[in-house]
Amino acid sequence: MKVVIIGGGGRVGSCAAFALQCSGVVKEIVMLDANQAAAEGEALDLLHGAAFCADQNIYAGTYADCATADVICITAGLRRKPDESRLDLINRNVTLFNGILESVKAAGMKREAIILVVSNPVDILTQLAVEQLGLPINQVLGLGTLLDTSRFCSLIASTLKLAPSQVRAMILGEHGDTMVPIWSSATVDGFPLLKFPGITPMFQNQLFERTQKSGAEVISRKGGAGYAVGVSIREVIDTIALDGRRILPVSSHIKGAYGIRDISISVPTVVGRTGVIQHVEVELWPKELQGLQASAKALKDTRAKVK
Repeated sequence: MKVVIIGGGGRVGSCAAFALQCSGVVKEIVMLDANQAAAEGEALDLLHGAAFCADQNIYAGTYADCATADVICITAGLRRKPDESRLDLINRNVTLFNGILESVKAAGMKREAIILVVSNPVDILTQLAVEQLGLPINQVLGLGTLLDTSRFCSLIASTLKLAPSQVRAMILGEHGDTMVPIWSSATVDGFPLLKFPGITPMFQNQLFERTQKSGAEVISRKGGAGYAVGVSIREVIDTIALDGRRILPVSSHIKGAYGIRDISISVPTVVGRTGVIQHVEVELWPKELQGLQASAKALKDTRAKVK
């Protein structure tokens, strides 16, 4: 499988490439960036470790590589300026993102190519990709709340001193202010999390609040997230490559699930080689469903304001 990472010279793109190199599932990784030297440097650094990883072809490329890519992962994006509103940042990133989409379309795409959007605001940009690329909607997905879900599970495990790989709890909705914690189905190795000692409403509120602020916490300490988002990207791409049919909280165009229509948002989604295989409507608590629908409305309102 060939993966092109647009924004491969940046922190997120390079961390994703490293995670893919370590898993060894993808055989060809192309680093593409407006800063060609940065893309070449990251590709060279990865190449230097190839002897101790899988046999892969990793190199810096151009948009022409999109024509033969199986997965095109878009990580390029801008950061908020001082005193800049969230909507202003969104519109600046939309302008950049539209330029990327135009370049991808001009290069051409394989009929079955999958687009994975990571750039923020991921739900809005995923919706734009659905609207502008002309691909079947199942072939366009965003990272959505998968990173939030990983943070959520990892923080639960750390707080309760449990194995992170045994904690299963999802964040759904927007990757942003209106995200929704799904406590109703949370488990630890199959046992209901809410039955564990110490899982009080206060614990739930504090844990979710920390999850919501995790990205900002990392940014304040080191300038930006990289490793966790890289691993999350790998999770999606490896699932596609292996036709894993795993249920992941990724963002995609919804046409009726949970009473939501015509917006890209994260719900439980079966992901495989063709991208989005189906949306799974597991039963939620009423307040969780209300939160998810409110999140969808907030995204629709934002989409309507985007230039």
